[in-house]
Amino acid sequence: MAQAKKAAPDWERIEADYRAGVLSVREIAVAQGISHTAINKRAKGDGWERNLAKRIQDKADALVSKREVSSRVSTETSFSDRVIVEANAEVIAGIRMAHRQDIARSRRVAMSLLDELEVVTENRALFEELGELLRREDERGNDRRNDIYNKVISSAGRVSSMKQLADTLKTLVGLEREAYGIGAELPPDNPAPSGLGHFYGELDAAADA
Repeated sequence: MAQAKKAAPDWERIEADYRAGVLSVREIAVAQGISHTAINKRAKGDGWERNLAKRIQDKADALVSKREVSSRVSTETSFSDRVIVEANAEVIAGIRMAHRQDIARSRRVAMSLLDELEVVTENRALFEELGELLRREDERGNDRRNDIYNKVISSAGRVSSMKQLADTLKTLVGLEREAYGIGAELPPDNPAPSGLGHFYGELDAAADA
């Protein structure tokens, strides 16, 4: 059977991606099944310039602020600067909106864990009593599962969980601020506190005193 003829490179698509400046030349080459050398040679010969990345990013910021997320497939054969900016800005906006959703989900999980820790702390005696009722010792008088349970609800275990949750919340708050552009214009010598780390740090200092 004769080998299938290799499809010709889509030079209009290659030019658009090259001028957008979002993908590297090697990434474009892999997607099109040609060498990056061929793309660089064509770009130099035709005078392509990778000068649209800043405009694409600015457009993506505008789209995210308006919460306008949509997908577009351009069928135009002539890629004007406007078409390239719009198409690539939509891609970036979609990614950033997905990041916001993931961060929100992670925050909900962290807050649920914090609620659980609060219940255990406020009802420690009840949980200790439950552990005693559920204790099932083996022939050696050990109950490893119950020992782990008691370790988790102990003061040290709860403090450790609180510190881990504090670190998680600090990270999530920082990611939220970045995703929503909060504090982006603040001067470097007067940064806003990021997350709850400064609060829990004060608690640690008080505990050590």
